[in-house]
Amino acid sequence: MSGTRSAVVVADAALAQRLGLPRGAAGEGELLLCREGDRLVLAGDSRRFGAPLAVDFVAGRAAHRRHFGGGRGQLIARACGLSKGMTPSIVDATAGLGRDAFVLASLGAEVLMVERVAAIFALLEDGVARALADPEIAGIAARMPLIRGDAARELEPLVAEGGVSPQVIHLDPMFPHRDKSALVKKEMRLFRVLAGDDGDAPRLLEAALDVATHRVVVKRPRQAPPIAGPAPRHVIEGKTSRYDVYVHRSLRA
Repeated sequence: MSGTRSAVVVADAALAQRLGLPRGAAGEGELLLCREGDRLVLAGDSRRFGAPLAVDFVAGRAAHRRHFGGGRGQLIARACGLSKGMTPSIVDATAGLGRDAFVLASLGAEVLMVERVAAIFALLEDGVARALADPEIAGIAARMPLIRGDAARELEPLVAEGGVSPQVIHLDPMFPHRDKSALVKKEMRLFRVLAGDDGDAPRLLEAALDVATHRVVVKRPRQAPPIAGPAPRHVIEGKTSRYDVYVHRSLRA
């Protein structure tokens, strides 16, 4: 609709054209994708969205988890089948900020990241580029190729384009927020502005089950219902989240 403020605008004209997003300045969209020092960031009203968002695999949370996260004993590693002697090929079909993919890649897995939201894709692309320039983690970043697309609608051709035959597909769909009295984390508010809720999660699960050769792993809030469709074969629970595991066949070294 004419006169409606865009959800996100991009400061750089060339990047705006490549992403298919409008060019603009601060205040012209709810969120601004722009350079801040050597990083690409997504910034908005700090009272609503918090600090500008960037993808950083070199320092901060990613570095801490790489050093102290628990290795292959982590829930996500167990769910995705990274057992002793087994390192499956993985597609993270809802890559988001790449945190799960980075954990899996740091444990030796090749992880094709698929992201459909243009602004988040750009942050991921920038984060991977900076990681590739860091000698300490360049090898991990090299195992994290990135492709843009909607996995719910075109997973099979995206995987073919990425040149992988995934044994495991990992999904972390947005969970609908129904408790209107609770405050949503500021980062989650930003994601909802960009992507909304994943109403197509059942279709995404169906596509993943068609493409994965061995298993599909779905991350869910611990108390949330499974995605509509077939029942998971296994459930691995943590304190706040769980992994629903759908198995076609066993992973063997």
